[in-house]
Amino acid sequence: MFDSVLIANRGEIACRVIRTCRRLGIRTIAVYSEADAQALHVRMADEAWPIGGPRPQDSYLRGDAILAVARERGAQAIHPGYGFLSENADFADAVDAAGIRFIGPSAASMRKMGSKAGAKDLMAAAGVPVVPGYTGENQSGATLAREAQRIGFPLMIKAAHGGGGKGMRIVRAAEEFAPALESCQREATNAFGRDRVLLERYIEQPRHIEIQVFGDHVGNTIHLFERECSAQRRYQKVLEESPSPFLTDDLRTRMGEAAVLAARAIGYANAGTVEFIVDPAGAFYFMEINTRLQVEHPVTELVTGLDLVEWQLRVAAGEPLPMAQDAITQQGHAIEVRLYAEDPDAGFLPGSGALTRLRLPHADAHVRVDSGVVEGDTVTIFYDPMIAKLIVHDADRPRALARLREALAACEIEGPKSNVGFLERLVRDPAVVDATIDTGYLDRQPDALRQPERPQAMAMQRVAAVVAELLALEQATGAQPGDPHSPWSAGDGWHGAGGAATRLRLGNGDDVLDVHASGRGGRWTITVGDAAPVDVTAARREGDRLWLQADGSARAFRIGGDRDHLLIHDGDSRRALRFLRREQRAAGAAAGSDSRLRAPMPGRIVVVRAAAGDAVTAGQELLVMEAMKMEISIKAPRDGELAELPVTEGEFVEADATLARLA
Repeated sequence: MFDSVLIANRGEIACRVIRTCRRLGIRTIAVYSEADAQALHVRMADEAWPIGGPRPQDSYLRGDAILAVARERGAQAIHPGYGFLSENADFADAVDAAGIRFIGPSAASMRKMGSKAGAKDLMAAAGVPVVPGYTGENQSGATLAREAQRIGFPLMIKAAHGGGGKGMRIVRAAEEFAPALESCQREATNAFGRDRVLLERYIEQPRHIEIQVFGDHVGNTIHLFERECSAQRRYQKVLEESPSPFLTDDLRTRMGEAAVLAARAIGYANAGTVEFIVDPAGAFYFMEINTRLQVEHPVTELVTGLDLVEWQLRVAAGEPLPMAQDAITQQGHAIEVRLYAEDPDAGFLPGSGALTRLRLPHADAHVRVDSGVVEGDTVTIFYDPMIAKLIVHDADRPRALARLREALAACEIEGPKSNVGFLERLVRDPAVVDATIDTGYLDRQPDALRQPERPQAMAMQRVAAVVAELLALEQATGAQPGDPHSPWSAGDGWHGAGGAATRLRLGNGDDVLDVHASGRGGRWTITVGDAAPVDVTAARREGDRLWLQADGSARAFRIGGDRDHLLIHDGDSRRALRFLRREQRAAGAAAGSDSRLRAPMPGRIVVVRAAAGDAVTAGQELLVMEAMKMEISIKAPRDGELAELPVTEGEFVEADATLARLA
């Protein structure tokens, strides 16, 4: 086994690798960019060294800088994690040439899979089922358009190099092909440095099933069963689970055998994933092999009881696979979701900023948390905005889903907006609960998982917030509300108390509601805004749990946040509320009413499609910006004349910068 390993990555996966190395007694060496100087993986490693600027191309994609640190610090091996250089064959070759072990497959195996086109041809020759399409080297627009007509619509345009959902477009009609091809090629060039694409028939309502494979250097190749990743948004996985509720035992066996056949066809060693799409009738087709560890590998670890990073280390060190195929079993059910700093209500726009509050569920035998940040850390604009992965395990799928709902309810994230509320709704959606979800489900109905208006539940969440505040006031002051010696009785515009009355101002989104509460000691009559009074006859708070009796029924809530910003969870949904010291109205509520289009976040302008003086129509694309590894289309909000468009292609803009102005 190695004595020292350099981790050529950052964030959650770097922390994940460090944990296994620490358990095995291996010294860890981290590298970091200027943006990550105080990141969690830097603090966890035995030592850490700077490698360049904040942009990936100035740091984590600089193989020369990483190798220089590895040589200087005596690293025996390099673990690339996922993303960045993990599937870069040239980097793997350079590592080997430096006399350092690359913890992953050989450069030769990577090159065979580095092109999706070449991979499909190779798999077809090996007898692995592939989707009909075009993988040729002639990339002229005319040739691609002609091949598209031959394949028929709908079809998929895919970047031939790369992955992670980047450089992929569905085209449903001939007139959509040219602009989709242009966008796909541009995104592929920006993400992977190459614009080659392939075309393939688009399978309607497919399931996405991937098989974890492992090979060693003495000829053993096995699979560690499947993960289903059919819950996707814009080709990005949202929820992963194992075992797949869709597969029969026979289909599972055949897909496992096909995955092993695919791995052997390229002489694969170390961890890899063979990805398939499966049509509703159960026919499966090869998509690609990811020549690295997957983000969702903890799902496999929980159902098999194995540490895949340890296996990677052992295989890279020359050891045979620790177990044979017939010794690998699936136990129970595991599900993973990814917490991101993103705004579901704004098209899942990635976010950034300091995590002023981060509370994640406690890890135990049923709940695992893999994170690369802690409270106070910053989600930067330069990298993937993942906050954490939540992975749960239980005896069967219904119990695993229940564990996941409970784990999500325990999450508190303040600072950048997050997708936690969206995930809570997702794991209650009938398509997930009934295991009928396919890869296009979330994109077909983008509004289906928005938080529904539940007036009665909202009213009780507000009452619960007020009760929590009243209990806190009594405990903090040592006096009942209305006590003339209590500071809470001062008429300062926040609390104006007379007798046994307390007045508060409660913020709910952009609304500010006046609250009147009379009573004491767990018995209050509470009026919030214009709602009918609610009689609370008993209340008790123990830690983050609030129990109260109101209007003839007993209810329980989870309470998070702090005194001024409360998070109220009623078991189905969460609501963020705040208490105000003076009446405030949300700034910028009318920001969208002016004629300026502003940058939603820092980024680079990649395409400008209009000019000052142009007449534009509502919904017309004016420009495209790239931020947080995705393209964002900026469109005209109404018909009018474009009075100003002060940005140019290639320009970097800050958040809230004016991109265009309508007359």
